[in-house]
Amino acid sequence: MTVRNPDQPIHYEPEEACPPTVALTVGVQGAVLVLAPTVLNVVIAFRASGLDDTWLTWGVFAAMLICAAVTVLQAFQFRRLGAGHIVLTWPAAMFIAIMVSAVSAGGPETFASLLVLCSLVQLALAWWLPILRRIVTPVVSGTVTMLIAVSVLPIAFDSVQDLPDGASVGAGPAIAVVTLLASVVVTLRTTGRWRLIAPFTSLAAGCAVAGAFGVLDGERIAAAAWFGVPTLPDLSFTLTPGREFWALLPSFAILTLVLGLKTISDGVVIQQGSRRRPRAIDFRRIQGIVGVNGIGMLLAGLASTLPPMANASYSLSLINLTGVAARRVGIGAAIVTLFLAFFSKFTAVLLTIPGPVVGAFLMLAMGMLFVSGWQTILRDGLDPRRVLVVALASALGLGLHGHPLMTDLFGDEIGGLIGNGVTIGAIVAIVMTLLLDAVGYRRARLEVTLDIASLPAIDDFLAGLAIRLGWDEASVLRLRSAGEETLATLLGRDEEGAEETQQARLIVNARPQAGMVELEFVATTRQENIEDQLAYLTDEAPVPTADDLSLRLLWYHASNVRHQKFHGIDIVTVQVEGNTEAART
Repeated sequence: MTVRNPDQPIHYEPEEACPPTVALTVGVQGAVLVLAPTVLNVVIAFRASGLDDTWLTWGVFAAMLICAAVTVLQAFQFRRLGAGHIVLTWPAAMFIAIMVSAVSAGGPETFASLLVLCSLVQLALAWWLPILRRIVTPVVSGTVTMLIAVSVLPIAFDSVQDLPDGASVGAGPAIAVVTLLASVVVTLRTTGRWRLIAPFTSLAAGCAVAGAFGVLDGERIAAAAWFGVPTLPDLSFTLTPGREFWALLPSFAILTLVLGLKTISDGVVIQQGSRRRPRAIDFRRIQGIVGVNGIGMLLAGLASTLPPMANASYSLSLINLTGVAARRVGIGAAIVTLFLAFFSKFTAVLLTIPGPVVGAFLMLAMGMLFVSGWQTILRDGLDPRRVLVVALASALGLGLHGHPLMTDLFGDEIGGLIGNGVTIGAIVAIVMTLLLDAVGYRRARLEVTLDIASLPAIDDFLAGLAIRLGWDEASVLRLRSAGEETLATLLGRDEEGAEETQQARLIVNARPQAGMVELEFVATTRQENIEDQLAYLTDEAPVPTADDLSLRLLWYHASNVRHQKFHGIDIVTVQVEGNTEAART
């Protein structure tokens, strides 16, 4: 991911209004930035699926319209939808392989029906994010992302030999190598805005070599109109799903869930890079970005094209280079994308790119996706338990992908569909995560009302837990004090909604770990983010006021405090370290 450049300050934050000319100018740069991936991802998927030019042209047109619509929706916040940030969007390359499987098994209508149904998975993830966050962890998401990259790579290598009849045997590899070398050289030797043109430079170099080999066909460009709407193919849905639909449904659902989790990760990174001063992550906006992406998947299903996904790297690159994070830029980028979607001649130019160039582009994209998955795993930290999850899920996912064992167990037709390494790896990772969580340290749980009258019950609960763990007197007092100050902080910042707060539930989950207890307070409040309040205290005078006394005491007793605000739910996680009596002696 791209980190915000300190030499380029943020001139406009997301909520600040920038001049329309600035929004449109930066929007043009954003639209151009994602143009090549938008077209090429669809081209790769439709060509590998064996669909004709009518489907291909329509798929690119529909994908550009949907990405523009999603970018606009992400720029706003309406109830539980929208991120309120610049979220550049393109078709999800991770769906290429499974689209090929679906179209080959049941036709475009099966693929469309699966997308429409699985769009509900992303909408459900946005709604139930507080519950699902412990089941589908970054370790699960990162592992599946790496498996997706590996599963798509064969399509990239097949594209290298996608040449007209009579072409030289060495033409494909030569074109692909030049394309990759051009991309590497431009990326390593340029900085700033010039680095953003690396994809176009590599495409131009590859097409030049293809022209030298005589495999560059310009008839499509000459025949295309300047502006217009492509011919609409026969869009349909499977109203009576067959075995192929049900066999592919688990793979689609899991992949959709992974797409949602990657959207969460990208949303977090975009939030962090769009502010002058760091803030705690607002997970209500994260729910909004996932919800809009679910709507985009629904539209993609209706149009039978690849579903959209957010791209944090390109979004942050645009913000870093321009210093403009105002959400109005999303509207500007969408306007430019819409214009280019109807500019048929320009689209025809991109559709003429030879297969070896497209294959080289996909190789690099899947390599970056693999690294992104590994970074997701490392970001959550690796301990022996998580290493076990990654190792087993990766081994079974890679080993059983297309293995004859699956067809022996389930038959040629069904076994070939469910023997997908991504599906197998995802199921193994989720099951292992649940299993390790179940056999770990025994949890303790308390449910009370969010009221100061619940303090004695919370105090007894935490004191009993610390005694069972064998903690010394100082550690017991520290744990009890952390619980008391967390409750006081939750109550003390919501004076306007005092009546509602007194009726709200408070669930305290305690998870003992080695030398530490992790307390999770799940409540309904309307306060500011506690992490932001703690950060502000570092810049204030050492003498506390009555309002921030509980915050300062919580800061003193806890080793770590994390506050996640969702729609209707606040989750405060407090880690308290302790020593046992035996350790002291």
